[in-house]
Amino acid sequence: MAELSIKELSDDIRAAIQDLKTRPEIEEVGVVTRVGDGVAWIYGLRRCGFNEMIDIEGNDGRPVTAFALNLGEDEIGAVLLGDDVNVKAGAKARLSGKVLEVPVGPELVGRVVDPLGNPLDGGEPIKTKQTSRVERTAPGVLDRKSVHEPLMTGLMAIDAMVPIGRGQRELIIGDRQTGKTAIAVDTMVNQARQKTGVINVYVAVGQKLSKVAALQERLKREGVMDQTIIVATSPADPAALLYLAPYAGVAMGEYFRDNKQHALIIYDDLTKHAVAYRQMSLLLRRPPGREAFPGDVFYLHSRLLERSAKLSDELGGGSLTALPIIETQAGDISAYIPTNVISITDGQIFLETNLFYQGIRPAISVGLSVSRVGGAAQTKAIKAAGGGLKLSLAQFRELAAFSQFSTDLDAETRHTIERGQRLTELLKQPQYSPYAIWEMYSLLYAATNGAFDKVPLQKIKPACDALLRELSSKDAKLTERLNTGDKPADADNDSLLKVAKKIAAMYEENQAEAKK
Repeated sequence: MAELSIKELSDDIRAAIQDLKTRPEIEEVGVVTRVGDGVAWIYGLRRCGFNEMIDIEGNDGRPVTAFALNLGEDEIGAVLLGDDVNVKAGAKARLSGKVLEVPVGPELVGRVVDPLGNPLDGGEPIKTKQTSRVERTAPGVLDRKSVHEPLMTGLMAIDAMVPIGRGQRELIIGDRQTGKTAIAVDTMVNQARQKTGVINVYVAVGQKLSKVAALQERLKREGVMDQTIIVATSPADPAALLYLAPYAGVAMGEYFRDNKQHALIIYDDLTKHAVAYRQMSLLLRRPPGREAFPGDVFYLHSRLLERSAKLSDELGGGSLTALPIIETQAGDISAYIPTNVISITDGQIFLETNLFYQGIRPAISVGLSVSRVGGAAQTKAIKAAGGGLKLSLAQFRELAAFSQFSTDLDAETRHTIERGQRLTELLKQPQYSPYAIWEMYSLLYAATNGAFDKVPLQKIKPACDALLRELSSKDAKLTERLNTGDKPADADNDSLLKVAKKIAAMYEENQAEAKK
């Protein structure tokens, strides 16, 4: 069939619209007036609601699904979930009567899916018993309970200084390649290692599929995939899927929250999510605001993150904890999207590029990182051991900056600097090696009580490893008591410090011999 000219095509569309006006079902059937860049403009459909699914006739006879985002007086702007090559002007569009929904339930655990719940891991099709709306109202004030249970990440720098509680929203923010995803993945690994029963939902927004595949492989190796759902979108996917991915992920996480379970959701990352929404908004002819983002870009993230909550006991006491990730440009946390998300979340973990390249990993900035809730959920043991850690490190950073200009330091200043250097060394932690509560407490208590003060800096890590080995092999009952998270008895602290000093003495002696 020869290609229609523009004049013929417009005449065809006019005739289709005229035909529509004479028929009674104008409110259920519409006509596509123009299509392009993943957006279809539809005449008719007066009854269409926001986010309602619309079935559009495809060129090959199969319907293409779209969802309504712009509700105009004469036209509807609908975002296509498929390829717009398969839709042409003049095609019929019908209301489905359904709002956008995704499959939810335990059947998704262990799988990699797209935002519509279709498998991407080459496995069997997923048949869930339930579906859930992509957009749902967040729980109200009376439906919530204050955050009071810890969600341990296994990372000493976080659990001791910026702790996270179940139901909290803690932002991970920093430049690209500073270890943001590594922190999120370690938190997932720790849930499996400590057998907390927390279900992980990892949402990859516009991430390379090779990166997602590598992550899936690593999680399988660590035994974490059995309690994880990965919702993946790649840069090649239409903006509509990138926009939907976090909402689909949170709907899947909410299923566990509402069924008296605990879930952790990671949005990696919301910067790409905002960019995808900006693309859709500009194509829908919405007025651009600051940095060309639409005026409701704050609402885009606030209605998403507000769905993370710790539910009240009447509703089962389930929780959904969120770790959104935001990428900054040259460490600028005062940019538009970072400040938006900082104001929505309950604290942030800021990763510094300079610290990362100095080998301090995780590269957490003590001064700019904060937890506005987690302290209330921190285990008593870690709270007792790590209480003065943040202050000690902050004092050390300040004195270290001044000490560069002065060679003559008094004993107290030198002691603060040397203690700070050892604490910094202690907080370095390789990826995929989260600590249990007893390990964290033992190291923090020994270091903050001066056991490692005379151990040479390069020997701190071996001394820490030796202390943990000694405790686990010689005093299993002590480690069990420490692992409960309750504040240890004085006798336990004394025996712990005794072992730590014995280990430290070995490394001090070695150093003395090396000097001879």
